[in-house]
Amino acid sequence: MFRRWMLALCFVAIGASLDRLVLAQPTGITRTVLLTTDDPGSKTFEAVVALAELQPGAVSGRHRHPGIEIGYVLEGSARLEHEGRPVKEVKTGDVFRNDGVHGVTVPAGAGAKILAFYLVEKGKPLSEAVILR
Repeated sequence: MFRRWMLALCFVAIGASLDRLVLAQPTGITRTVLLTTDDPGSKTFEAVVALAELQPGAVSGRHRHPGIEIGYVLEGSARLEHEGRPVKEVKTGDVFRNDGVHGVTVPAGAGAKILAFYLVEKGKPLSEAVILR
């Protein structure tokens, strides 16, 4: 009985550690918020403009935004993966929309700069990691 209890406790500890690992900020990706302003038509949403800089080989991990993200690729290229949709390659000059769970991968030999516009719920983080379970 004691062994089973200890084994269950170990699984809980490992699970908590994995959650922290998955929630850690991805390396190779920086987001600089340029402007945050209230959405004049809503008391619960705000608009955010940010510059996302992605280093060669960066991987965002699966995440979502508490609203939508519209991006314009200023330079470079990236691969967007959305649940239930085909993978989309974006390059300089392309525009895209992210809603729901998605992830970004940057080719090893390239980086990317993206001007991102978000319409998100006030008081929530701009990006929320999706925990793998």
